[in-house]
Amino acid sequence: MKTFEIEGNIVDIIGKRIFTGVVSIENGKVNSIIEKDIDSNNYILPGLVDAHIHVESSMLVPSEFAAVAVTHGTVATVSDPHEIANVLGIDGINYMISNGEKVPLKFYFGAPSCVPATPFETSGAELKPDDIDKLLSNDKIHYLSEMMNFPGVIFDDPDVMEKIAVAKKYKKPIDGHAPGLIGADAKKYADAGISTDHECFTLEEAIGKIDLGMKILIREGSAAKNFDALHSLISTHPDKVMLCSDDLHPNDLLKGHINLLVKRALKEGHDLFDVLRACTLNPKKHYNLETGLLQVGDAADCIVVDNLDDFNVLQTFIDGNMVAENGKAAFEKPVVERVNNFKVELKKAEDFRVPFTGGKIHVIEVIRKQIVTNDVALNPKVENGYIMPDEEMDKLKITVVNRYQRNVKPAVAFIREFKIKNGAIASSVAHDSHNIVCVGTSDEYIAKAVNTVIKNEGGLAVVHGDEITELPLPVAGIMTDDSYEKVAAQYELIEEKVRAMGSRLSAPMMTLSFMALIVIPKLKLSDKGLFDVTKFDFVDLAC
Repeated sequence: MKTFEIEGNIVDIIGKRIFTGVVSIENGKVNSIIEKDIDSNNYILPGLVDAHIHVESSMLVPSEFAAVAVTHGTVATVSDPHEIANVLGIDGINYMISNGEKVPLKFYFGAPSCVPATPFETSGAELKPDDIDKLLSNDKIHYLSEMMNFPGVIFDDPDVMEKIAVAKKYKKPIDGHAPGLIGADAKKYADAGISTDHECFTLEEAIGKIDLGMKILIREGSAAKNFDALHSLISTHPDKVMLCSDDLHPNDLLKGHINLLVKRALKEGHDLFDVLRACTLNPKKHYNLETGLLQVGDAADCIVVDNLDDFNVLQTFIDGNMVAENGKAAFEKPVVERVNNFKVELKKAEDFRVPFTGGKIHVIEVIRKQIVTNDVALNPKVENGYIMPDEEMDKLKITVVNRYQRNVKPAVAFIREFKIKNGAIASSVAHDSHNIVCVGTSDEYIAKAVNTVIKNEGGLAVVHGDEITELPLPVAGIMTDDSYEKVAAQYELIEEKVRAMGSRLSAPMMTLSFMALIVIPKLKLSDKGLFDVTKFDFVDLAC
């Protein structure tokens, strides 16, 4: 029988008070909480929960993700394995569950609702309603993951509605994903039973969805940053919000996790208990988690911080075991198995040529610190009958290469705001199907960057002149079996290389990964062609 005590200032989120006392822990549970005069500067409170994250976007397998997340006070994540499901289907989801079970952090995985996200791209797998039923019947699957196909909900697509019905049958929450959706369409989306949205980028949109009964997940990831626009909801609607990161790259995860959002919200003047409930009580209640509170009988998932201003995490406990102390994980990491299915053949520069047919062209315009884009019509640069990248006018070439079939012609379009010079950047982390996405200043550079990714069976590549900087991702082409310290350092180097090429984007590689996400407005590129998300259909390159 393992019994021990933690002394300090106890933060009671339910009672909305702080008092000195002793938390007694026995066999992984909170056995008693006794109010007592204690001379301590430390604070004891429930461990933090990320209410929506794709662990794969950290490029780390769950066990390695856990090793860094616990140092920041994270005890649980509501994890959507959508990324690996697009690559490997149910086998990929089972891989995430199996690897996650080898470490103490609590991964609450969902059943990905949109694999592929749309029929307008090539993925490595497809999950039909019967597959969703099989997943949701499993106690290890806790919710139906984000319903990205919001047009399918609005127009009563049979496949979409059947998946929603399955979730209702098992009485499991349904997550949403509907950027910019308002009015009657938003009402129909919410009325279908979809209970959350993490894609709001204006306060008005978020309040509108709350009024329809939805919960809003305030997201602050590596590319999509909505905290500034939405944080006032913490005070105005404290029972309707949660905090999440969604997609967090390894160098950012090394700096912090949900603890940084807590600190930031407190500096904005929000009430301590409103802030904490957004990352403890609210996700616990919404997703029926076995964590999120610190009361007698609860799992002893708690953290100790040095003060409530800096919010430095000194210790993290999960099920009564100390899993992190002073910035270091305190558990053994397992040996990681590799899984993958890269099939594409190497490409030639001429594979990326685009004939000129006359007139202006549609160009994807990146919006800084967002994953939404604009569609602008511009005159192309033409040489010898082909449309060429134009560094001077910031019209670079973008391509998406099918990774699942050996020899398919790449889709090619044009993009602005990356502003790189004399090179190309490529990644097989390309939401949601994880084909290879690349932006470059010439066909030769693009071919070199794409082929670097292919040779590594997944990863990131930066080509600048004759220099190549790479980060192999041999686990499903989207994760690595290396340590988070090495991954974070190499990823930081890659970002530095891209900035040295001229990019002024805050997270250029993360931004690149979303340029193939054809469920986020307005103009994106899939492996099958240029896609107008507002029309939900392909468009020609020529205007």
